[in-house]
Amino acid sequence: MTPNQVIKVFATTQPADYDCPWQTHAPQSSTGSGVAIAGRRILTGAHVVADATFVQVQKTTDPRKYVAHVVAAAHDCDLALLSVEDDAFWVDVEAADIGELPALRDEVTVVGFPIGGEEVSYTQGVVSRIELTSYTHSHQRLLAITVDAAINPGNSGGPAYADDGRVVGIAFQKRRDAENIGYLVPTVLVNRFLEAVADGHPLAAPAMGLRLQTLENATLRVALGLPADGHGVRVVEIGFGGSAWRKLKVDDVITHIAGLPVADNGTVQYAGGVRTGLTVALSDFHVGEGIEVRVVRDGKPRTLTLSLAPDASLVPRDQYDRRPDFFIWAGLVFQPLTLDYLRTWKNLSSAPRELVTLYYRALRTAKRREAVVLTGVLAHEVNAGYDRYDDRLVDAVDGHRVADLADLAARLEAAEGCVDIRLDTGATLVLDVDAARAAHDAILERYRVPTDREGIP
Repeated sequence: MTPNQVIKVFATTQPADYDCPWQTHAPQSSTGSGVAIAGRRILTGAHVVADATFVQVQKTTDPRKYVAHVVAAAHDCDLALLSVEDDAFWVDVEAADIGELPALRDEVTVVGFPIGGEEVSYTQGVVSRIELTSYTHSHQRLLAITVDAAINPGNSGGPAYADDGRVVGIAFQKRRDAENIGYLVPTVLVNRFLEAVADGHPLAAPAMGLRLQTLENATLRVALGLPADGHGVRVVEIGFGGSAWRKLKVDDVITHIAGLPVADNGTVQYAGGVRTGLTVALSDFHVGEGIEVRVVRDGKPRTLTLSLAPDASLVPRDQYDRRPDFFIWAGLVFQPLTLDYLRTWKNLSSAPRELVTLYYRALRTAKRREAVVLTGVLAHEVNAGYDRYDDRLVDAVDGHRVADLADLAARLEAAEGCVDIRLDTGATLVLDVDAARAAHDAILERYRVPTDREGIP
């Protein structure tokens, strides 16, 4: 471990505006940390460079800032890789070695530039917990290391070292309701990310795409056909297109995953001693790879191989480095429901309850791949009287259930005469198709909207 391995990262970012999805917010500036690794690359946090329009880096030995480029960003596990083309930057820079998953009570040193300081900072602590944790950047539950070393804004993306000088984690967040509790992305996920970049695997984290029920009640275990010494969790719901789609069935009991026995409370013992949620077993796999799952179905054991897929939630979690999908027709603005859109309210408790419930609970189905929302109305004679119906789910167009945004757009563009758009409240918006088409360009020009769609043909 040397200061020459630790890099300060400067980012100018411009996130999308989900209230007006054809626009972006004003540029913002922030700083973070990173660590040089083999291959003349810098490892940092994805949230440090999310939605970045310009990135610079600085060595501890040189006040000059060098232009950097984002090579890859895995937002699920909050990791990113940067490159610097200028050879002068790499003079005196040392590549850090990546270590193994630490043990509980191991000492670590977190190094970085907290609060944007000019000098590199060192804080020490011990590993107090290793378990699945909700990542603030992606709202995915992935393996994380809890340490009692201070982690503050600006530390993000910086390395944590073991006593042997190897990197054992990347700082990514802290608890705001407690003192000196910070979190590290473990090298299990760092190595998976680096392998994905090198081998062309998808960067998204794999997910089971299931809702599960614990089986701590003995009578329930018997009712599901488990033997007296059997343990596991019950499959309650399966997400369309997810890892378990067309493989598992409702009432299957998952007893093992990747060879790890599943306890009745839904946990497994990972890496020889860490007991946490069963999806920790996915930490060693990429999207597209197969994972073995053993189940009891109708009282009989089966062994199945699932092809791992990304999260199958109906409502996507945070999205970065892309523009929002939307479609405008007759001045009506439609978007898929996303967490980013829900965040346009001050907090989720202020957002419509029906939309928030979908975010927390709903999985995709074959008939509903996205939840399409009427998110705004660009007022015009053709849609007069409909401005009160924004922030409502679209249920059907001319009696046909809407599967996703592309399906809605296709049905509206193919409509003739009058078209009927039914909302989840039972309200119906009826529009004259010819009048809507005639007003289309004028509406876009009136509201300075450069395009009527994003993310659909």
